[in-house]
Amino acid sequence: MNTRPYIPGDETRIMTIQRYIAQEERMHPGATGEFSTLLRNLALAVKVVSREVRRAGLVDILGKASTSNVSGDEVKKLDVFANDMIINALESGGQLCVMASEENETVIPIPEEFPCGGYAMLFDPLDGSSNIDANVTIGTVFSIFKRVSKGVRGTVEDVVQPGYRQVAAGYIMYGSSTIMVFTTGKGVQGFTLDPTIGAFLLSHPDLTIPKRGNIYSVNEGNRQMWDEGFRRYIDYVQSDDPATGRPYKGRYVGSMIADVHRTILYGGVFAYPGDTKNPEGKLRLLYEANPVAFLVEQAGGRATDGHRRILDIEPTDVHQRTPLLLGSTDDVLIAEEFINGKR
Repeated sequence: MNTRPYIPGDETRIMTIQRYIAQEERMHPGATGEFSTLLRNLALAVKVVSREVRRAGLVDILGKASTSNVSGDEVKKLDVFANDMIINALESGGQLCVMASEENETVIPIPEEFPCGGYAMLFDPLDGSSNIDANVTIGTVFSIFKRVSKGVRGTVEDVVQPGYRQVAAGYIMYGSSTIMVFTTGKGVQGFTLDPTIGAFLLSHPDLTIPKRGNIYSVNEGNRQMWDEGFRRYIDYVQSDDPATGRPYKGRYVGSMIADVHRTILYGGVFAYPGDTKNPEGKLRLLYEANPVAFLVEQAGGRATDGHRRILDIEPTDVHQRTPLLLGSTDDVLIAEEFINGKR
């Protein structure tokens, strides 16, 4: 397949996300078009979310919605809009049997008046929403599984699946530009939204994370709550050793998607470890860790909780949390050695 990046002014090189999905579908003679339609509908929904993010300072949409989500986090008005937009855009398409959102306490059933499809989608409608009012990069994260339940309607069984069963995952990052990065298990592609024509254009084909980087990304304000092994790892990357490229540069945005995106592009390690306050970790396994772990592995990197592969974790709850350590394979392996007392 031709996955050459779009170059402004060279219209012969344009690869829209719709064209890319259609070409992928033609490579699978038995494809029904259900999965491709689902991805196209999602792309449309996030265009609307992107528009609202862009004009958030001009309308009464910034600020708190006076509620909290099931995890106890404060919900912002834009979170609510993004959540509703994605649900409304996808529930009637006939591709999904059930949905689950970080903002909803239980799974989101497909209404009886709409057909029930063969996929389940999980999503974090607006990752990093604590940064909304500060105009810092935020994003949408999604994960797609094939249906496993046998009834007429989808159930929680369809969303509480281990990450290795994902058929697609990705994120949409609303920053200086809006970029959609996703995988269907055959590498990672990035599409940037061109607002002048309203289309996502291939801008980052076949993303590959460097085997080793020189950046570490972690909230060092939690240092006193980390275990000794992880503290020693951070001391290691901060120490001076030109032969191994140390010290590493510290970069931490506080929006997971922004930090993960930079890590995929430039390498290094992103970590949100468990600590004495949150021993099971802070990030959600199904809505955050699984999709970014799938992406990082497809880009040639590694994603674990410090002891085991993220995609092998068997979830037991729709809002289960997990520590997360991902990035360049060599960097993550070294971090695991410190965490497990091997260094």
